[in-house]
Amino acid sequence: MEVVIVPDAKAGGELIAEAIAALVRRKPEALLGVATGSTPLPVYEALAGTVRGGGVDVSRARICQLDEYVGLPAGHPESYRSVVLREVVEPLGLGEDAFMGPDGTAADVQAACEAYDRALGEAGGVDLQLLGIGTDGHIGFNEPCSSLASRTRIKTLTQQTREDNARFFDSLEEVPHHVITQGIGTILEARHLVLLATGEGKADAVAQSVEGPVSALVPASALQLHPHATVVVDEAAASKLKLADYFRATYAAKPEWQGL
Repeated sequence: MEVVIVPDAKAGGELIAEAIAALVRRKPEALLGVATGSTPLPVYEALAGTVRGGGVDVSRARICQLDEYVGLPAGHPESYRSVVLREVVEPLGLGEDAFMGPDGTAADVQAACEAYDRALGEAGGVDLQLLGIGTDGHIGFNEPCSSLASRTRIKTLTQQTREDNARFFDSLEEVPHHVITQGIGTILEARHLVLLATGEGKADAVAQSVEGPVSALVPASALQLHPHATVVVDEAAASKLKLADYFRATYAAKPEWQGL
């Protein structure tokens, strides 16, 4: 696992955006997995700026969703489909035909999970999956004790996760109890995993995921099993890392051409 410590969220966003741009330059039809929430917004803002400035042509790129709430009506502003279209797809100048995600309104949600899992494979697999991390170490909505081999499926949100996400709704009562999420096994099939974490509140989860044992209690620790996983953290999120100085020195010595 590669760990990159950056000064702040903006620097992290710019670094990851350039990695995505470099991927699309090599592979114009790349399938990019995106995450929601406030943490990845600097990535999307920086990437959109690169596109507007002519630094990369993303017209053939495709966007796929990591997870989705179950039961929110189509078009609800906080459905993750709406969020991804608003924050990623539209700013990049792409149309909805470039987007794929699970159907959280399906009558048969389990069938929708299985269909989305198959669709990712049929699309050629995810080239780069952007991830956030929960304060309890979850990735996607794979809460603690999720199977490390899990596939796209329905999950029940913990009270802590619902409270964390309540800021996007008018009240906690409006936050759905269930979601569709790519499983950890599904996530690990992406060719490159990039996890971004910022803020002191994520420091414990980052330290456990990077330096602790691989454990279902800390789902993000599964990234240790991946051949190309990059963790980008600001100084606050890196504050509990015992090997922080080593990570700084290792990345500083990395050839510039190698990228993330």
